Amino acid sequence: MLVLRSGLTRALAARTPAPQVCSSFATSPRQYDGTLYEFRTYCLKSSKMNEFLENFKKNIHLRTAHSEMVGYWSVEFGGRINKVFHIWKYDNFAHRTEVRKALAKDKKWQEFLIPNLALIDKQESEITYLVPWCKLEKPPKEGVYELVIFHMKPGGPALWSDAFKKAINAHVSLGYSKLVGAFHTEYGALDRVHVLWWNESADSCAAGRHQSHEDPRVVAAVQESVNYLVSQQNMLLIPVSFSPLK
Repeated sequence: MLVLRSGLTRALAARTPAPQVCSSFATSPRQYDGTLYEFRTYCLKSSKMNEFLENFKKNIHLRTAHSEMVGYWSVEFGGRINKVFHIWKYDNFAHRTEVRKALAKDKKWQEFLIPNLALIDKQESEITYLVPWCKLEKPPKEGVYELVIFHMKPGGPALWSDAFKKAINAHVSLGYSKLVGAFHTEYGALDRVHVLWWNESADSCAAGRHQSHEDPRVVAAVQESVNYLVSQQNMLLIPVSFSPLK
């Protein structure tokens, strides 16, 4: 829920050229923790959303028997409708490979999966890591989630991580929203950062955003990070009944 969005008009207008920093074109800093998070997005066929989610609810135990599901949401606002977004956690790439092989051999899972694939219009997958200065947090109670996607200039976190961290921490420390996790892409559209926020409701999310736009402490914290920003977009996510993150 960063003030990098529409509320940064003033900061964007006054921004100065980014300092020249020597950096490789690596998409991320060295990963000492191999834990990765797969972001999956399914665009469902019109009128098939409820059927798909009901079928998945009945059979989710078959999938979570193989690997950990972090969360599962329906997309309420932001882009295409009839869309679900889910996050899966793996120890490393070898772990994911073993899980996919096991799922392919799981007859009960395949019996569920194959007919339900017909309900899906499009599937997307991205592999991400948590940024080094962030850990995955669990919200205190049920609420709504906002996923903000920042497309940064080439150079990777080695270039923009410090400035981005300041912008994130300004929102966290001032209580405008609760940070669940900040992830950068390893496979998929590169130089992207996904920031997952939690709020009690869509109204509290909007109120916090509007207040942060007028907070000079937040504006000051993000002025440097906008120098590295190319574009951004967001989605409001509603957790489904079987999502671990509510």
